[in-house]
Amino acid sequence: MICYEHPLNERIRTLLRLEDLFNRIDFFSTKDTATEHHGSLIALFEVLEITSRADIKSDLLQELERQKQILEMLRRNPDVSEAALDNVLNDIKTTFREMLDFPGKVGEHLRENEWLMTIKQRIGIPGGCCVFDLPSYHYWLNLDPVHRHRDFDEWLTPFQPIRNAFGIVLYLLRKSGKTLQVVANRGIFQQTGSEYSAHMLRLNLSDQLQCVPEISANKYALNIRFIPTQSGQRNKVYEGDVTFELTFCNL
Repeated sequence: MICYEHPLNERIRTLLRLEDLFNRIDFFSTKDTATEHHGSLIALFEVLEITSRADIKSDLLQELERQKQILEMLRRNPDVSEAALDNVLNDIKTTFREMLDFPGKVGEHLRENEWLMTIKQRIGIPGGCCVFDLPSYHYWLNLDPVHRHRDFDEWLTPFQPIRNAFGIVLYLLRKSGKTLQVVANRGIFQQTGSEYSAHMLRLNLSDQLQCVPEISANKYALNIRFIPTQSGQRNKVYEGDVTFELTFCNL
């Protein structure tokens, strides 16, 4: 099965992008080659671009507080595990305190690093990081990998409270889903009604089907078209019926 996640508002879209970028950073930064570390740094600069355009810290604090209040009301629910609830609430409270202690804007420690900002500026130019453009960066890429690992640890550690915060929010979002088994007749699925509104959709599809979903949604309607992966014609719709699992996730 392949899971496709589709955010239905800008806030969730931003969190999913950050999650994807940090996963890439984690993967490449733990490797040893210069090429892999270059890829990690590109993803880190993308994180800076995203966090500079939105007040991530304030949004996450508000959402953690809201989720704490919602979860506290579940204590009287006999269907909810008290131990599991306490674990989540403790994580939220710990992360909330860490976020309050977080100094300045997200990524400010990197923006104050002139060497990194010079590299960031050149990376935006096609082929702009060649050795003749950035000899100091070329020198860094040729250092012992242990040295570069230490640098990545220094650059990434201040992001940990933010990562914990959006990790909790996305975890709760994914766990909140209402799941349906549905069929797209001749590659098209449509649903109307406000009862199907959500913050994110999760679509599980067999990896044996040679098609991918194109999703458009608002608070009034949901439309999913399945497009053949090898047709070369983007507007062509998959001709067969598609059975899939659709989850409506709400915070």
